[in-house]
Amino acid sequence: MLTPKKVKHRKWQKGRSRKRLVETRGTHLSFGSYGIQALEPAWLNSRQIEAGRRAITRAIKREGKVWIRVFPDKPVTKRPPETTMGGGKGAVEHYVFPVRPGRVIFELDGVSEEIAKGALKSAGHKMPFKTKIISKT
Repeated sequence: MLTPKKVKHRKWQKGRSRKRLVETRGTHLSFGSYGIQALEPAWLNSRQIEAGRRAITRAIKREGKVWIRVFPDKPVTKRPPETTMGGGKGAVEHYVFPVRPGRVIFELDGVSEEIAKGALKSAGHKMPFKTKIISKT
């Protein structure tokens, strides 16, 4: 699973996701010829990223190259079950990456177009938001 080695602050505030806000960075393909792009805002955790990566590598039969363009560095805390209010903020449960519409999640190169599109489609089913497949051509 993807977790940061070191963070500046152990616990962050939650923040708010504004639905109309679109991504300005990481919206175009930089490394591969094919990619998968988010169409909705959501929190993407390390388990979902790993599931998408596995789906892609299995579909391309370990040919070509896969780039992961996101990294979960936002800590999400959770209180233990059946705990009363008070006593401070809970412990860090896992890490997420806040995705905004337009962000490229995975990139792929070195395989044919139909294999790439099939692999990225299977990875899109693992994501908690709607996605679209993009290509350089």
